This record gives sequence, structure tokens and C-alpha cells, in this order.
Amino acid sequence: MDGSRNESRETLNMNFDFSEEQNALKELSTQIFEGTSNYDRVEEIEKTDDRFDKEIWNELAKANLLGVALPEEHGGLGFGLLELCIILEEHGRSVSPVPLLPTLAMGALPIAEFGSVEQKSRILPQVISGDCVLTGAFQEWGINDPYSTSLKAEMKDDQWILNGSKPAVPAANKASFIVAPAQTTINEISLFLIPTNNSTLTVTSSSTTNRELHGEITLNESPAELLGNVGEGKQALTWVLERVHTAIAASAVGCCAKATEMMAEYTSEREQFGRPLSHNQAVTQRAADCYIGTDAMRLVLWQAAWRLDSGYPAAEEVRTAKWWSAEIGQQVVHDVQHLHGGMGADIDYPVHRYFLWVKQLENMLGGGSAQLAELGKLIATKAKVAAGVA
Repeated sequence: MDGSRNESRETLNMNFDFSEEQNALKELSTQIFEGTSNYDRVEEIEKTDDRFDKEIWNELAKANLLGVALPEEHGGLGFGLLELCIILEEHGRSVSPVPLLPTLAMGALPIAEFGSVEQKSRILPQVISGDCVLTGAFQEWGINDPYSTSLKAEMKDDQWILNGSKPAVPAANKASFIVAPAQTTINEISLFLIPTNNSTLTVTSSSTTNRELHGEITLNESPAELLGNVGEGKQALTWVLERVHTAIAASAVGCCAKATEMMAEYTSEREQFGRPLSHNQAVTQRAADCYIGTDAMRLVLWQAAWRLDSGYPAAEEVRTAKWWSAEIGQQVVHDVQHLHGGMGADIDYPVHRYFLWVKQLENMLGGGSAQLAELGKLIATKAKVAAGVA
């Protein structure tokens, strides 16, 4: 946001204007997504085997937007999560089939934060150039608790070996490396970097709600690289998940913003009983709810992203942003579909994709109920500390 990092917290909390650099990033990403991708292009890519728009991926790499939140010493732009969220919002508006969120939020950010000098030098420049897709295996079987990882890790002959399986890994079919937590001892987890170019790892891809390919991965004595230090995985995983949740919220904001714009245009042009639909009071009220809901989603998103970039505790803000993107995001796209009438149910008409994308994003790493439960725990813990109980 506008203003230097050393300004007061109160000033920054109230100023949500973009800086000149942030506006330039927004304009550039908008030009790329709108200029390279359109609904016909999206539909064409969705019919391919890998569902990956290499053309737009290359355009993002040429503009160095794949390095927006990566260190300058490795060729990145050196910005933070907030700037990444600006680009992810524009990605959500275009629903382009590129693995932007898994590569940057799930893969590159953890490597940049916890990786060794050698790991960073080997992998991050390839990400920035567009030659390397990354992803993260954080979703789990059952209640989907990332801290109860189903992967086991042990040291054999000076090499970390992983066994187990993980569901719903986005872009697993394209990724060169997968970041994943694994249990090293009882009640201890660590982060690992898993190369995908070996026969001990198998990927079974399936089409998801928004037509992306996610993979179930199975590891059988698979070699892996430690990311960070042994035993620090829980803290590192929390660091990663807070940024992934925020990135998911950014993508959802973009989807809802574009869907609301399409709804406003449609109801203004579509006529019933001799006048536009938008002249009906009930339509106007629901349209206003969509606009207000999307703006509120964006507000809590920026609050979470700014606090993470500034080094403030942000657990509550992150859960709040993810809850709004899940619950209110669903309300927005449902209203958009309804206000489109029969056209909203026509899969040849593009507005349905935003409904599918927000539904997919809603359930990644826990939907609204899960976020609300975790938020309640955080508030209860804070109350106990304040009362001197804990």
C-alpha cells in the first residue's frame, strides 16, 4: 500500500491506496491477462490434456511477474505478498488456466524463505524464467488438517526418504518440485522439497470443480530434500499456510469482482416487460450486495497481506480473509448466477466459470466453517492469555 514501511501502523492501517509501483504491477498484469487470455482461449485450453496455457505463462515470465515476490538476487522483483496478491486478483478475473497460485504461493515463497542458498540458486531463477512449475502438497485426507501429515520421512544413507500419499495437489502433473510437510519423528514435522522426476513418485490426476487438474501423489521410498531445519516444520508450515490462505482469498476476490461486473452489464442490457432488469428494485439490491461483499472481501484481504508483509501477527486476519472469500464469495457468485437467469446455467456462457472457481477456492485447505472454528480458537486463546489463565 501507499507509504513507506517505517510509517506508523495506524496510518498504514487506514491507507489502502496503491503506490505507484503497485499500480504499475496491476496495470501490467491486467494487460497480460486481458491481452493474452479470453473466454474462447480458456475454453480451448480446458480441452487439452495438461490444461496449461503456456503462452500466457511465458508472457508472465517475460514481464518478470513470476518473480514479483522473489528476491532480487535471484532475478526477482523483490516485492512482498501484497504485490503477489495484486497479480493473483487479476488472475482470478481472467480465470486463465495457469498454475500461478501453486507455483508462487505454495512453492516459491517457502523456498525463498526456508531454502538453502543452493536450493534458492538452483530453483528460483527457473521459476522466474517460467521454466519450472512448483506446487505444494498441504491438503490432507479426512478432516484436511495440514498439521496431521500422512507423509513419513526418515534418513537413510545420508538421504531423506519419504513414504505415504497426499490428495488434491494442484498442478502436480506439471510440477518439477512439490513442497510438503512430513513427519520425521512422533509429534515432529519438517518441510521437504520433493523432486517429481523419479519413478518412486506417482501422480494420478483428476479434473476438479473448476476443471483444473489436481493430483493424488503416492511416494514409495522417494528421495527428498529438507527445506529448513529438522523439527521447525510446524512453525514453517504455519508461515506457509498463512500466505497460501491469503493468496487463495486474493484469487477469489478477482473472480467475484469480474463476475459482479458481468452481472451489472447483463442486467443493464437484458430487458423484461419493456425495461432493463437493473431497473427492478430487487435486482438492484442483490447487485449492490455483490458489490459490497466483494469490496469487503478485498478490504480484509489487504489487511491480512499487509500485516504479513510488515511482520505483525496476522493469524486472525488471515482466517478472516479466508472466511470472507469462502462464505461471502459463495454468496456473490450464487447471486450473480441467479441474476443471469437461464444464461447463468448455460456452460457456453462464461459467467459460470467464476462460480466454479470460487467453489474450488472455497474448499482449498478448509472452507468457511473450518476457518471460523480456527478463528474461534485463536480468539479464545487470546482471551485466556488476557485473563491470565493460560
